[in-house]
Amino acid sequence: MKIYKYHFIEKESDITLISESKSAILIAKEGFYHHRKILEKYVTQNNKFLTSFSPIRIKTEFEIVNLMSETSILCEVGPMATVAGAFADIMMDLMKEEDDPNIVPAKIALVENGGEIAVDSEKEMKIALFAGYNELNLNIGFLIEKKNCPIGIGTSSATIGHAISLGQADAVTIFATNATIADGAATRIANLVKGEDIEKSIKGALDAAEDIQGVISAFICRENKVGQVGRLPKIFKIEGDKGMIFKNKIENIFPGDYELFK
Repeated sequence: MKIYKYHFIEKESDITLISESKSAILIAKEGFYHHRKILEKYVTQNNKFLTSFSPIRIKTEFEIVNLMSETSILCEVGPMATVAGAFADIMMDLMKEEDDPNIVPAKIALVENGGEIAVDSEKEMKIALFAGYNELNLNIGFLIEKKNCPIGIGTSSATIGHAISLGQADAVTIFATNATIADGAATRIANLVKGEDIEKSIKGALDAAEDIQGVISAFICRENKVGQVGRLPKIFKIEGDKGMIFKNKIENIFPGDYELFK
């Protein structure tokens, strides 16, 4: 069975889709533009939704807005802290849709949106973790098996990338029941990893992760210390230079044999 990898960029959104179904990939891309247009229009009329660092409780006719609002309350973050995961979840759901006669529902569905990932796959998927340049020099990945799915994966860092983090973690990776929760929880937990006592900062953040509904497990790396809580997926070692893994994200964050779909 051929498995296709499709990558596209729209403004600040950097998206990778993986599936054996080309029609599922295309419907997910179409859905992304549809929901992005809705969200862009909504935030121009409701600027607080865009700028707030605190949860916003609101019910609208728009799936993307409602999903972000509900999760912001659950994770105690601003709605935009969940946006990448929300898009990933919506796209994955479209890929798995069984009632649409125009698509072949995906048996393998993975959506990565700016580092936030939604997976529901009958085939195991390998996902690399870039945990920053630190003393541990971690080069690891997680093996997502059928028994783990559906699952959302979110990562937040104070030392990598452009996203805002109020903590000091090199990487906080959250595994949750969906990508929206994983995204919001990663932001919340990463904000808590701070202070001179590194071990204490990690332990306190892991305790907080356990209290968020929908979080399955968490992995935290800060300087020369790591911590985990819950049942993580299987871990595997990635060979090679981590700088190149990060630089060539589209080729290496999902190690495997895929055919590029253009």
